[in-house]
Amino acid sequence: MRTLLTKIRNTLSPQASLPAAARMERLSDRRGLPAFDPGPQAVVKACTAWLCAAQDHSSSNDGGVARDYSLITGWSSSYPETTGYIIPTLIALAQRTGDEAGDEALHGRARRMLDWCLAIQFAQGGFQGGKIDSTPRVPVTFNTGQILLGLAAGVAAYGAPYADAMHRAASWLRDSQDADGCWRRHPTPFASAGDKAYETHVAWGLFEADRVAPGHGYGAAGLRQVDWALTKQRSNGWFASNCLDNPLLPLTHTIGYALRGLLEAHRFSARADLLDAAARTGKSVARAVAADGYLAGRLGPDFQPGANYACLTGSAQNAHCLFLLYRLTGERPYLDAGRRLNRYVRRAISIDGPAHARGGVKGSFPVDGDYGTWAYLNWAAKFCIDANLLEVEIERLTGDA
Repeated sequence: MRTLLTKIRNTLSPQASLPAAARMERLSDRRGLPAFDPGPQAVVKACTAWLCAAQDHSSSNDGGVARDYSLITGWSSSYPETTGYIIPTLIALAQRTGDEAGDEALHGRARRMLDWCLAIQFAQGGFQGGKIDSTPRVPVTFNTGQILLGLAAGVAAYGAPYADAMHRAASWLRDSQDADGCWRRHPTPFASAGDKAYETHVAWGLFEADRVAPGHGYGAAGLRQVDWALTKQRSNGWFASNCLDNPLLPLTHTIGYALRGLLEAHRFSARADLLDAAARTGKSVARAVAADGYLAGRLGPDFQPGANYACLTGSAQNAHCLFLLYRLTGERPYLDAGRRLNRYVRRAISIDGPAHARGGVKGSFPVDGDYGTWAYLNWAAKFCIDANLLEVEIERLTGDA
């Protein structure tokens, strides 16, 4: 009878059979965030080390970065999409540290990631969705745009070896765009069907390609997509058709993607209407951030909470965007909200815990939230680094601590 009851209990509650590490992490998170904030510099250092470990421990051992460390299954295989946009972060870190040996090591890692991206590019120029061992293996618009960010950074930093791959990816995106600016021909098989406003983040890749190789219409194609995305924006800044799986309650992750794309479109074009559009979204996001930095992981059409967890990836992305808006406008509420978001995420990061967790950023806080459940995500660490570097830079330039 006891065995039968146990089986029934486990069927009703699958988490009862979780590994001890997952159960302990959930229990710890349910107690709330630690009070200790390690600060931007310590978190950047720890997250950078974690990304290096994710490259070294990828189960596919190919030069790419493991998608995640799961408390259920351990290190995953490499993830082309996010490896692509981790590359600019590593290059930026290598260019700022002042440690010659460390700089060279980070440059070497970035080039291994770039070389891997070249090796897995489809002949037409696109890149697959999902992890390297995911199926179906087909070219996907969004993933190609994210890898294009890395290829453009590679051309800017290292020159000719990465130029052909960059042009093929950018040309494939430019030429596969629909007349209204939306991309519909190569959707990901790993998200719900439908148009995606957050592909402004794909447009950003085209802006970066245009910067290093103007004259091919890459930036114009990116702006066409952003103009299409604006048809999905409401007066309060909320975007329809802007989520992986639930357009009525988009993740702050995809809201952050859409907002960053708007900001980069403004930076590329200097169009005032694009800054106005970004400000509409940014002001609503900033108002949704609680005094302690908590931002619900999903936000409904009035930016009301739509989840009982924080999507740490989205919190870091939106912090970065709010800092960019502060630099563009000088409006203090953006800076204050961005700092609160960063502080919340930093408090969720262990800088002296187990090796797999040290410097890792969970998909959700608590760890069993429905985004990146039970896992430390490579792109969460990347966005955390970016947001904290920008916070430090703002403080250095303004003296406003």
